Amino acid sequence: MNKPDAPRRAPDEAPVAGASPVVPRQAPSGPSTPPALGRLVATVGRLREEVRAAHAAADGRALIELAKGILIGRLHCSPAAAARQLEDLCRQSGLSPLELAADIVDQAARDHIGDAAAAFVERIGVPGPPPEDPGAAVRLRTAESGALAAGDTQAVAESLLTNALTSLGAVAVAVWTAVPDGSLTLAGHAGFPAEEAARWRHVPPGVSTVARLALRERGTVTLAAPGKDGPPSIGRLQWPDGGRMAVPAGTGGRIHGVLEVCWPEPLPPHSRSPQVERQIEALAELCALTMDIWPPHGGAPSEVILPDVAELIDLSEGLHDPAMVLTPVLDHAGRLGDFRIRHVSSKFVDPVGRPRGDVGGALLLEAYPMAAGDSGLFDTIERVHATGEPFRAQRMNLTALVDQVPLTTVADISISRHGAAVLFIWRIEDETARLASLLQHAQRLGRIGGFEENLTAGRITWSEQLYALHGLAPTAAPVSLRDLPTYAHPDDSAALARFLRAVLRYRRPASVDFRLQRPDGITRHIRVIAEPVLDADQRLHAVRGAYQDISSQHWTEVALAATRDQLAHTEAESAERSRLALQLQHAIMPATPPAIEAPGLRVAVRYRPAETESLVGGDWYDTVILPSGLVLLSVGDIAGHGIEAATGMVVLRNALRGLAVTGAGPAQLLSWLNIVTHHLAKQVTATAVCGLFDPHTRILRWARAGHLPPVLLRDGRAHAFPLIEGLLLGALPDATYAERQVQLEARDTLLMFTDGLVERRDSSVQDSLGHLMDTASGRAADLDGLLDRLLTDSRSDTDDDTCLIGIQVS
Repeated sequence: MNKPDAPRRAPDEAPVAGASPVVPRQAPSGPSTPPALGRLVATVGRLREEVRAAHAAADGRALIELAKGILIGRLHCSPAAAARQLEDLCRQSGLSPLELAADIVDQAARDHIGDAAAAFVERIGVPGPPPEDPGAAVRLRTAESGALAAGDTQAVAESLLTNALTSLGAVAVAVWTAVPDGSLTLAGHAGFPAEEAARWRHVPPGVSTVARLALRERGTVTLAAPGKDGPPSIGRLQWPDGGRMAVPAGTGGRIHGVLEVCWPEPLPPHSRSPQVERQIEALAELCALTMDIWPPHGGAPSEVILPDVAELIDLSEGLHDPAMVLTPVLDHAGRLGDFRIRHVSSKFVDPVGRPRGDVGGALLLEAYPMAAGDSGLFDTIERVHATGEPFRAQRMNLTALVDQVPLTTVADISISRHGAAVLFIWRIEDETARLASLLQHAQRLGRIGGFEENLTAGRITWSEQLYALHGLAPTAAPVSLRDLPTYAHPDDSAALARFLRAVLRYRRPASVDFRLQRPDGITRHIRVIAEPVLDADQRLHAVRGAYQDISSQHWTEVALAATRDQLAHTEAESAERSRLALQLQHAIMPATPPAIEAPGLRVAVRYRPAETESLVGGDWYDTVILPSGLVLLSVGDIAGHGIEAATGMVVLRNALRGLAVTGAGPAQLLSWLNIVTHHLAKQVTATAVCGLFDPHTRILRWARAGHLPPVLLRDGRAHAFPLIEGLLLGALPDATYAERQVQLEARDTLLMFTDGLVERRDSSVQDSLGHLMDTASGRAADLDGLLDRLLTDSRSDTDDDTCLIGIQVS
């Protein structure tokens, strides 16, 4: 709108007319401020406040003059008489001139502003505005007067903040213009610093700001306390916790922009009530008056006729696809009700076959009522008309009613807004062309080419892909079936001859694989499939079929055959290695060896191999009566499985036997065994427990190398030996081990075992060890029965081999 004689205000000026007093800005002061500069700043601030007050007074006078004009029209009196009548009404009602003027305008206008003011005044149970507030009607009508007198959107934003929003607790306002490309432009603002407004002068498409949310939802968006995770927007640096309210600004179904209001703190309940939202929605409608809008509707239902519709019609006639031009149809309240089909192009093809004359000039929902159905077509057109953002979709279902029967057509559509009109373009999908394109892509992906050879006319037809398979130019002469052997590898001549006889002589469908030697020297593996075509007299008329390049498949089959042979060989080797390892293990470690009788004790052993033969492990045990009369008791576990673990087990077991003859103690024996493991065995680590039992004194000296400690059963109760220091074997070249001794008593039973007896994936070793001790405790039993029970009740689930030694002192 062009309203002359309207002075411009600075963006940061925001007085409140007739409401809360304006607090002047404080001039900087201090020892560093020169006196002359301070006086100049104070003068500028005073003049600025005077300008604000003048603008506020002008907005109030404009509202009063508007009320006088209404009285002149109703009473048919002079301006002076209208002024006296207004003064008399003020005295009689006890209202101020501004309040009375607002009431007169509300009664005369009966518009959204009056409704919003009445709803705000009549609200019950909600904290109202401050006492000095002149009322919702005065605020809204004063803001309206300022907006009507403003020359641009910037002045409108300042008027809204000054006259209406400050009394609601707001500190800033921004007016955004929606651009058809999806971006937002800051058309006006008030209350924000100039540098902040400069940063937000343009918001690119796709940035999810508060205004973008309101535009996307086409409704009011209220963020009481956005917080750190809230959408970005202007003024977040100044008021990070401030509430926000954004309302689309538009008329006649078109959204021209968004009004965004900012509060300094989180919104209290009364500031986000429906009454406050209705006020801000009314203010948003005022903002639309200064944007790029088309002429408003009349009092009755109307259809807007735009001067640029003729240009849009000319544009639709230049398109190769069917198109229609739609213009909005508004109801009495100015809301969008439907679209008028103003024009259908000469290329128009109705989805259900109706002529152009039956569709042109009709309402959209009358001609295509199913557009309001599940397809969402009408909602899409309405959104494009409201926001200006174009919409495009492929293979969308268009449904129309023919004799009350819905018929669906698949089409590619494009919807865009031009001015206030909408251009709707669609292209109905040609099923034949689509299937032909699909067939071409299938031939390309499958490396297939089709042919037909007319034997009567001597005409050969090839598909485009077939020339590429044969390595020929598209202009070259096709190769007939009879000439095919000359292009094949000599070794495939017999197979091709059988194929040709089956098709040409016996008239049977047939196929053959052969090696095609192309003119470019490349050999490809080809499969040709053909069938005879007979005429009415059952004579051979033509042959049709397809060629397929199966080179990749052929070489894949060759590679798979070689891989199968290699896997079979590897599997046989693995089975042989497992068999050898198992034989070696069984030879040295029988599952149930005979009990060992030694002076002062009885030793029984149980060995349980892994359930899977490929997991042949390295668990070992040994019981030897040494020349000194001591008894060597040992158990160990080699890390890993297979023949390496089995051979490592043999090395360590025999080494420990030889070292024990020296008469050294358990700690020294493990230290020497660590050297053997680290230097002589290849990349082997192991755990072990070594003990020397003296039958005369019943003293057991023992040491451990990373292994679980033995368990002692005495008087029906079981407890484990302490975890003394001891690194696993083979980890370091030099290691020392602690040694302990235990005084055993008659009828004591000592258990030495590997982790396969207790280890579980879902519980710790300590819990599993506790279960073992619970199982071993209780009534006394013979040694063999105890070991069998422990193996039976074992909860281990690792499928590892297990070694268990029981030593019973007599």
